[in-house]
Amino acid sequence: MPAYVIADIEVREPAGYAVYRKMAQEALTRHGGRFLMRGGHHEIFEGDWVPSRLVVLEFDSVEQAKKWWESEEYRPAKQLRQSTAKSSMLVVEGV
Repeated sequence: MPAYVIADIEVREPAGYAVYRKMAQEALTRHGGRFLMRGGHHEIFEGDWVPSRLVVLEFDSVEQAKKWWESEEYRPAKQLRQSTAKSSMLVVEGV
């Protein structure tokens, strides 16, 4: 079953975050993931949630998403993201 990583990211240091984006792409590709959405315009239909920058990744499974998240390849990128942005992130199983 496919899995989707959904992130709401508030970029605090744009230059450092730009480096993160390149690093993250390499690790994502190595683990079979792909970007479905990476920023872009969004509109609120309902509720109080006001996301900053939305990102959606697709993987073949939740297990594959977890392998990427915990991987040595992604670790340096993750640390850079955590130091240059405030993030909320989750993985959800698709249908």
